[in-house]
Formats: sequence, structure tokens, C-alpha cells
Amino acid sequence: MIIGVPKEIKNNENRVGLTPAGVSALVKAGHQLFVQATAGNGSGIKDEEYVTAGATILPTIEDVYGKAEMIIKVKEPIELEYPLIKEGQLLFTYFHFASHEPLTTAMIKSKAVCVAYETVEKTDRSLPLLTPMSEVAGRMSVQEGAKYLEKPMGGRGILLGGVPGVRPASVLVLGGGIVGTQAAKMAAGLGADVTLMDISLPRLRQLDDLLPANVKTVYSNEYNIREAIKTSDLIVGAVLIPGAKAPSLITRDMLNTMRPGTVMVDVAIDQGGCFETSKATTHQDPIYVVDNVIHYCVANMPGAVPYTSTLALTNATLPYALQLANKGWKKACADNKELELGLNVVDGKVVYKGVADAFNLPFVNVNEVLN
Repeated sequence: MIIGVPKEIKNNENRVGLTPAGVSALVKAGHQLFVQATAGNGSGIKDEEYVTAGATILPTIEDVYGKAEMIIKVKEPIELEYPLIKEGQLLFTYFHFASHEPLTTAMIKSKAVCVAYETVEKTDRSLPLLTPMSEVAGRMSVQEGAKYLEKPMGGRGILLGGVPGVRPASVLVLGGGIVGTQAAKMAAGLGADVTLMDISLPRLRQLDDLLPANVKTVYSNEYNIREAIKTSDLIVGAVLIPGAKAPSLITRDMLNTMRPGTVMVDVAIDQGGCFETSKATTHQDPIYVVDNVIHYCVANMPGAVPYTSTLALTNATLPYALQLANKGWKKACADNKELELGLNVVDGKVVYKGVADAFNLPFVNVNEVLN
């Protein structure tokens, strides 16, 4: 198969879809790799490393899309890329369709085959291609939240871990999945007083056993959230419904009960956000203030640490990329239920129910496009 790796062009996105190690593995499996010039620069990977691994460097993004049967990238295509996508072309990347109707419409019109990293799902309901970036984002949420709690950044002027004789900051984490667990671990490690909420009692029991003593688990409901936010300094939104829009757990009216300078970090922003007042921001302009509450809603948080993120992502995606390339997308998805669940839009049809429901689009059973 002819595989293309374009340079990411979304704002401040420095990751790249494949490392040289990933290129080498695909070349050894008999595939032809084309990488756009300087695609890896943001992650500290030089063109020469890709050439050594067996790739051919192409000068423009148009060249890469024009030659490739399969595109491997990190972020969803943006508007400038829509005209470059060909009918029947296989796109393997993060899409987060349910939070972006224009992208969904464009991919339907393109008649491409869209396999979304975020909906590839194992039998235990884990999301193997979302996990590494969720780990990065969860840890970063506390790192960024701590920064914006500083007074010069507009925050309450609180040190997350406090000092002897002074209470530490109070951190509320909504969601006990990968993001929430990593956020709670980081906040606890810095000495904060952490409350973690989830709607799954079995998960709360598990986390209560695993996490340190300065993390308290609380069942998540509106009443408990309303009470907790009154005294929280940093709130991390870490709720995910695979392939669907995130629920709004903190509504606009709740902001008035928070202390001025409270920081909210919405890691669910890729799926529409879990705060009613959330809107996507960028690394270049990461925050805004509503009712004296700081909102950090950067849609591609792991892009700020691209070296770590790129390596972690390729570690996870490469086994699936090899299956898609070796077998073709139809056989690979038919043989592997995990990959089948990654199919979102195929030949103009929406085959993932969460996406169809988000925009009231016709839903087509995936079996119709696989047979």
C-alpha cells in the first residue's frame, strides 16, 4: 500500500503521525512511505531520519495526499485539507466527529474511509489509541492548571501543594477514566487535596485502593458537583463518552458559586467539552474568563509536548496501521472488531451511531460497507 504522512497544519500542532521506527516497520512489511518535508521537525525528527528508515520525502502536502492510498496523521483534517482528500482514500487519525459538524459533512462529501483513533475499542471497553494521549493530557491538565492558578496568570495565587503550615490547593477531577486518573495522580503527587468523581461505583472502589490518601473518591451527581465546586481551586473535566459529545457537567449558573480565580481545565473539549461555557482554544491563546473563572480549553493539549506524544502515539497506532496496510481496510476491519469500531464514515455513509446521533444523520450499519 502507498502510505502518506502529511505535516500537521492545525494551530500549534507539532506532533507527527509516524516516527521513523513506524516508517521502518511499514517499509519492512512491503509498503511504500511518503512523508512531507519537515513533517517531523516539531517533534524533533529530521527528514534524514525518515529517509534512513525507508521513506521518500515529498515537498508539499498536496503531493502526499495526491500519492497516498492511506493517510496516517494525528489531528482531524482542517478546512484547507478537505479538497485534497480523494474518494476511497483511507484516513487513519483522530477525528472526534461528534463535536464538529462541518468536518463530518466534509468527510461524508469526500467519500473517504475514515477510521478514527478515538473509537477503536477493545472488548474490555478500553480505547487503546486514545489512552496514550489521554495519559499525556491528564498529566498536562494539572501542570497547566497549576500555572494558571498563579496570580500573574489571573488565578487565585495558590501553590498547588501548599507549604508546611498552609493548606494545599483543592483539586476536583470529574471522571475516573484514563485522563482523570492521571490528573488525580499528578495533583496528589504535588501535594494537593484531591477529590475525584465518577458515576461508576466499581471504578471508584478500584481508584480508592490504588490512589494515595490525599485523593478522596465521591460519587458524581449534580448535587455533589455543585457542593464541591464552591471550594475547588482547580477543576479538571475528564469525562468521555466514546464517539459521542461529552455531557455538560458544570453549567453556566454554577460559575457564580465558585471563587474568583478558580481554574477549569476541560480535557473533554475535543468531544465538545464537559462545561457549558467551554469553547475550544489553542496553545497560542489558551484561556478566557467567564464570570471570573479561568477556562483552559486547548483542543490538542498533547501537541505541546510533541516528542513524548509522537512516540507514545506511534507505539499504540502502529499495530493497527500494519493491519490496515497489510490486509486493506475491509478485511482488516472484518477480522478485527477493534478496528471495525474505528470506522466512522465510509463512502459518504455514517457508520458510527454516536456520530449519526450527534447531528441527526442517517445511520448505516457497518456490515453494509464491509460486505
